[in-house]
Amino acid sequence: MCGRARCTLRPEDVGRACHRHGRPANFIHLECYRPSYNVAPGSYMPVLRRDNDTGVAVHCMKWGLVPGFTKKTDKPDFFKMFNARSESVAEKASFRRLLPKNRCLVAVDGFYEWKKEGSKKQPYYIHFKDERPLVFAALFDSWQSSAGETLYTFTILTTASSSALDWLHDRMPVILGDKDSVDTWLDDPSTSKLQPLLAPYEKSDLVWYPVTPAIGKLSFDGPECIQQIPLKASQNSLISKFFSAKQPKTEERDKETRSTNATIPKQEPLLEGGYEGVVSDSNDEIKQVDEEENEAQKIVKAEEPFIGDNSAVTASHLESVKKEVEEGSTYGEGESVETGGGLESTGKSSGTKRDYELFSAAQQNPWKQSGVRLQDVDKSCGKHGRKQGKEKSNNMKKSKGTQSTLHFFFDEK
Repeated sequence: MCGRARCTLRPEDVGRACHRHGRPANFIHLECYRPSYNVAPGSYMPVLRRDNDTGVAVHCMKWGLVPGFTKKTDKPDFFKMFNARSESVAEKASFRRLLPKNRCLVAVDGFYEWKKEGSKKQPYYIHFKDERPLVFAALFDSWQSSAGETLYTFTILTTASSSALDWLHDRMPVILGDKDSVDTWLDDPSTSKLQPLLAPYEKSDLVWYPVTPAIGKLSFDGPECIQQIPLKASQNSLISKFFSAKQPKTEERDKETRSTNATIPKQEPLLEGGYEGVVSDSNDEIKQVDEEENEAQKIVKAEEPFIGDNSAVTASHLESVKKEVEEGSTYGEGESVETGGGLESTGKSSGTKRDYELFSAAQQNPWKQSGVRLQDVDKSCGKHGRKQGKEKSNNMKKSKGTQSTLHFFFDEK
């Protein structure tokens, strides 16, 4: 398709581009023409057509065909038929009746086409290498509105894209590249000779380059429209195409993996050379861990008899002290009475009763006072816990010394 073009030609350049230079031409409605770098459907453009008086006429028409049979009350839609497929113009009623006498030529500096890349579109400017104008095959018609105004409009014929441009789009305008093709399209009364002219343009003098995406705005105009820009995302586009390519089926991938593995020689670990150091280091670590676990178990076993012996030795002292308190005897100046919740002091109590309470609490939860648990000792035994295990063993020894002091205290009493 062709939906945007650059047309900055002077009206007299149109006849020269169509190989009609030197011949008189009739200029019609040129006051409507505005040269532009960004021409879209609905804009006025100079069109070369046959004229009964002078032979040819440069007629300024609107781009976007409005068929003559359109209702006068309808609003013209210039985007509906701004292109016509050359393969079907002889079949559709909107174009078939125009082929014998309403053929025309459209001359432009170049045209724009968009390449779709994912969710974005990148425009390209296409033109001749020597900057000569391009001449398109076109059809025109006239329509009269309800106000009695006659409007001339045209459509550009398109064909399949050339081999050089099929990466960009699947369609391109019908380009008449020489004088013979231009004369045949414009003057030959026989429509049978038109079909060879509708082929894609395959010559190598057609070039292109990327331009700013701002060309998509109708209000964007000026030389900036045809300024070449670098494609920053070109490499990313190639990478995305690579990863978006279809992967082989699972069975094929498995076969490839098996064949690849079969070609790779297996490496057997040797106890000499590169692997010897790794094996020896692992054995040393295993021995070190075993030694630490054995040492931790010895510490736990050494402490367990102390826990049992402590309970047996102090049991008799606890009973004797408790009996004396219940009978009302005190070891200080205050008096003690028995209540439902336990023992309370009615006066100034001495250290003896307080010592008894502390000793009783220690008997109920001896490991809470010492701050050491058997599971902590087990956790401390390992590759990185040797030092912590020794510190906790020292705490247990200090706890043993504290409880031994209590033994001596009650033995004195």
